[in-house]
Amino acid sequence: MAFGVLVVLGLVQGLCEFLPVSSSGHLVLLSSLFGISDSLLVSVILHVATLLAVLIAFRKDLWRMIKNPLSNEVIRLAISTICTCLIAMLLMPALKNSFAGSVLPVTFALSGVILFVTEKMAKGKTGKPISYKQSIVIGIAQGIALLPGVSRSGTTIAAGIISGGDKKECAKFSFLLSIPTILGSLLLEIIDLCKEGANVQMNVGGLVCGCVIAFAVALASIKFMINLTEKTNFKWFALYLGIMAVVSLFIFW
Repeated sequence: MAFGVLVVLGLVQGLCEFLPVSSSGHLVLLSSLFGISDSLLVSVILHVATLLAVLIAFRKDLWRMIKNPLSNEVIRLAISTICTCLIAMLLMPALKNSFAGSVLPVTFALSGVILFVTEKMAKGKTGKPISYKQSIVIGIAQGIALLPGVSRSGTTIAAGIISGGDKKECAKFSFLLSIPTILGSLLLEIIDLCKEGANVQMNVGGLVCGCVIAFAVALASIKFMINLTEKTNFKWFALYLGIMAVVSLFIFW
């Protein structure tokens, strides 16, 4: 891949991974628009960069959970992760076909509606700490968000808020939940990579630059999203997703 393409991929991965706009949907769209050939190795490395951003941003919380592996917080995250895995297994046949791009008009629109409804329902409400039942709801929501165009962060935060969770805690829970999710996707990508073989002839400088950008932008996106969730100000993202649904409609339909 060319240097500029790798930089763009790093920027999109870092920006969209944690903002409620779906990184996978944008990458599918970019691949179609600019003829970017899919590279599994690049995807794996950029995922590592965004994962590192989460680990840095929540290092204190992670250290606390490591010292208390049976705490309620760890159990809630485990419940959500199990629910996500179950939904992923059910959706697996559809997931493989969804990355062709034809679902993007529907999934982008669905994400926009979810954010719009969440903002309307959550205005002025005070939430409660996330319960085990809410962990199940959030885990199911994350499983559905495996479809490209459905925002993982937006859908999981919305599921937590709509089910009565505290706004800031829902955002924090969503980002911590991304750690096992990204690790799981990394594992699957590495397995596929081993099967297919890696193409080592690539622009190393562009890849390093893309990773640095992905890490820095992802770190900023996490902080921005936590502040945004406290205000429950999702309307502009909902509008943006509506525009993306129309754009993808013209491209893929």
